[in-house]
Amino acid sequence: MTLQPFTDNYKDNSTDAGFQFTFYCDLCREGYKTKFIESKSYKKSNFLRGAGGLLGAVTSLTGKYGLGYGLQRGTDILSERFQGMSPEWHKEHEVAFAQAQNEAKGHFHRCPHCRRWVCENDWNEQEGLCVECAPRVNVEIASARAQKMKEDIQEKAGQTQVFHGQIESKQTLCPRCGKPAGEGKFCNNCGASLAINKCPRCGAPNSDASRFCGECGERLD
Repeated sequence: MTLQPFTDNYKDNSTDAGFQFTFYCDLCREGYKTKFIESKSYKKSNFLRGAGGLLGAVTSLTGKYGLGYGLQRGTDILSERFQGMSPEWHKEHEVAFAQAQNEAKGHFHRCPHCRRWVCENDWNEQEGLCVECAPRVNVEIASARAQKMKEDIQEKAGQTQVFHGQIESKQTLCPRCGKPAGEGKFCNNCGASLAINKCPRCGAPNSDASRFCGECGERLD
């Protein structure tokens, strides 16, 4: 008998020891895992040897690829083994799947407009539609207000003067050759000294090559 799910967006997590399923929201993909139902035929059968071999395969994969990959591949191996299960196990599987669907339906809503199954987070209870077909008004208003506030802050910040300093280019010119001298003690072009000679009368700074003060005309030693 083929299982008939109420939604195709689900995963069968069943093993030979029992049955469990995960159903996913069609919008946010958040999953709901149903309760584990133990297999009665598992206790009565000799599946222990097969389970031991399967456990060895999962352990080998875990050691080779890491825990997460091993568990994922182990689930695939278990799915492939469904065809080797007993008729009693398959009957239990069908009953467990029907119970799991009834359990999962209590946590999902089907949107009458787009026909998708969504979780509580994506359901607009007031409108009876999913939030994609009928967005929540209060949520949209809050989101729009937050976006407008962000834009206002950016606009206000663009009109506010933050830097109050002066932007100027300070470049030392050589007193001998008149070219940019660099940041050293001597000119990069002609090698003249760039030391500062302080005027003994007015205290004004003058280049080391100056013979007279540029401010008061005092002779410099």
